[in-house]
This record gives sequence, structure tokens and C-alpha cells, in this order.
Amino acid sequence: MSQATSEARDLTIVIPLYNEEGILRASVTDLVDRMGALDVDYQIVLAENGSTDRTLEICEELRGRYPQVSYFSTGEPGNGNYGKALRQGIVDANGRFVICDEIDLCDTGFYRDALRILKAGEADLVIGSKLADGASDERPFVRHLGSLVINGMLRVALDFRGTDTHGLKAFRREALMPIVDRCIVDRDLFASELVIRAERAGVPIREIPVRIKEMREPSVHLFRRVPGVLKNLAQLVVAIRLRG
Repeated sequence: MSQATSEARDLTIVIPLYNEEGILRASVTDLVDRMGALDVDYQIVLAENGSTDRTLEICEELRGRYPQVSYFSTGEPGNGNYGKALRQGIVDANGRFVICDEIDLCDTGFYRDALRILKAGEADLVIGSKLADGASDERPFVRHLGSLVINGMLRVALDFRGTDTHGLKAFRREALMPIVDRCIVDRDLFASELVIRAERAGVPIREIPVRIKEMREPSVHLFRRVPGVLKNLAQLVVAIRLRG
């Protein structure tokens, strides 16, 4: 199912969704309100993937209320695939710039700073890092620790030099699409593969420290994600280390 628009924009905001009925309506309404201050022609693409609650119904409601909002649905109910949804949102995006966000973040301060950097040509990829100097990670300690562990694994296994790969990202679509096309993993580590491949390809990257605070319990429990993350990491090591 798809309700995406084809009209060209300056900016596409892609937000993957999985069982987000509790905060979806309020978060999108607030985001639309705050986007008025940025003076940019934009669309919001809600990338629903396998929700079993009323997320899809609310997406349809929001599409009808706001002309800037479109959505698509992918995946079987109960089998969410974050990376697949994020990738499809990027591929379908019609904005010159793309921001990958999370429904519990929607940080327009990051949008403003990232767009300034991209438009000035100072970078082609801007990452909102929750682990960089000056960042504030106010999530429960176990989630913060999980981010540190994943980042450490990426550093050891793939020589990643940054501080974060998952979460807020903004980029010039034309520059990153060749990288997106080369990515092979999905689920939790698609975003990591995108950033690492961009880094290894010499794409100009800038990190911005951000403040994040948990607005709700994660839609997928952290420990349930571990086997999939490890499987994806093994695939990523083979793909990048051995195949390039």
C-alpha cells in the first residue's frame, strides 16, 4: 500500500513506524506546526512496516489532514523491518535533501542546523549524534549502553571512525543514492551500513551533538533485537571487508 506523492520538494522527512499509535498523531501534528518556522518546501513520508495496532489507520487520517504527509506500508503485520522501510522511504523521496528521523525525536533544531550545513556545501551527510561530545542521551541507561556497545562493535569490526550511525541523519539525496544502492542489510543495521559505506567512500560527513529523551517504551524490546543485530553485523563485515 502506498500513498506517496510525486511532487518535487526541497526536503523529504522519512520516519519509519512500527506500532506507534500512542504518539503518532501528536508527534506529526507538532512536527507540522514547527516546520512552519523553517521556511522550506517539504514532505513527511511515514514508512509503516508491519504494525499490528492502529498505526496504519492513523497514517491515513494524517494524510487526509495534512497535504505535506504521505505514507506507505511494507512488511507483514508483526514482522517489522526498520531498515527496509527506511530504505524504501529514501528511494521514493522526491526532496533534494532527505532527513531520516524517528517518531519520538522530530528534532527541528537538528533539521535547521543540518540544512544549513548541506546548503553551504560543508558536508553531504550530517549525523545527529547522541554519543558525540556535547550530546545529551537521556534515555534509560541500558539503551545508552546498547548504543555504546553497537558503536564499539562497528569500530572494531569495520574501522568506523564516527560516534553514531542510528537515528537522525540528513543528506543530499543525489550524493547518497549510489551508497544506498550498494547497501545489502536491512532491519536495524541498514542505517549503520549507509553511514559506514558513505564514510569509506569519502563522502563529506559532519556530526552534530543532539539531545534525546525517551518519549515512550521502545516498540521493539532491546534484547529481542540482539540476535538480528548480530546477524546483520556478520553480513555487514562479509560485505564490506571481503567484497568491498
